[in-house]
Amino acid sequence: NSSYPQDNMLDFVFAVDDAVTWHMMNLMKNRSHYSFLKVFGPKQISNVQSYGAGIYYNTLVPCNGRMIKYGVISTDTLIDDLLHWRTLYVAGRLQKPVKILTQNENSKLQAALIGNLKSAVTAAFLMLPESFSEEDLYTQIAGLSYSGDFRMVIGEDRSKVQNIVKPNVPHFQKLYSSILQDCPQVVYKHHLGRLEASGIDKSPEGQFTQLMALPRALQQKITSLVDPPGKNRDVEEILMQVAHDPDCSFMVHQG
Repeated sequence: NSSYPQDNMLDFVFAVDDAVTWHMMNLMKNRSHYSFLKVFGPKQISNVQSYGAGIYYNTLVPCNGRMIKYGVISTDTLIDDLLHWRTLYVAGRLQKPVKILTQNENSKLQAALIGNLKSAVTAAFLMLPESFSEEDLYTQIAGLSYSGDFRMVIGEDRSKVQNIVKPNVPHFQKLYSSILQDCPQVVYKHHLGRLEASGIDKSPEGQFTQLMALPRALQQKITSLVDPPGKNRDVEEILMQVAHDPDCSFMVHQG
C-alpha cells in the first residue's frame, strides 16, 4: 500500500495445514530466506516452529524492493490460539485490522476468527467502565495483547496502542460492527458510524456471564490469581467470586 512508509517492514503470516511439507517446498524455492536452521531440514524447522507461540519467522527478506518478514503457523495451532488465547500472539494481531490476502473454505478457522473478535469485545467490556466511546473500546481491544508486555508497563511507548487505533477507526468499525450490532449492551448507530454504550452490565450476574464467556486460558490465569495452588476449587465458583469483587476489571487486566 502506497500510504505506508516504504521503510516499514511488511509482516506476513501464513497459516499452513502441513508445516513439514510447506517448509520442504519453501526451502527448495527460497532457501536464502532461512537462517542456519536450513541445514537441519524441514522436519527440524517445523519442530522449532512448535515452540512458544507456535510460529516460525523468516525475517529481513527482500521482496519487490522492500523488506518483509513472514511467520508460518499451523492452522490447528492458529485455531487453538484464536479460541483459547493459549498465547494470544497471533490471536492478538487478528483482533486488529489486517489484510487477509487469501483464505480457503475452512469453516472451523472462520468460526475461530469470529470467536476471537467476540472474546476481545467481552474482555474489553469487563475492563471498561459502564459508559465509553467507540474509540475507547477499540483502544482497549488493541491494548489486550500488550497488557502482558513489560515494555508497555515501563512506558517504552505508551502511545503505541493509540497510534494503532486513531488512523484505523474505520477499519476497526468494519471488523467489529456486526458483533457490536448483535450486542444488547451497546447501541451501534451504523449510519452515523458511531457506537453508544447504553450501560455495560456491571452487576455481579452480568460480569459472571462475561467471565464465563472468556477464552479458557484467560479464565485459568484469572482463577490462579485468586485461588492459591493446591486448593483446586471449581473454575465456575472462583469466577463467581471474581464477578462480585470490586476489582474484577483489574483482575481481568492482570490475567
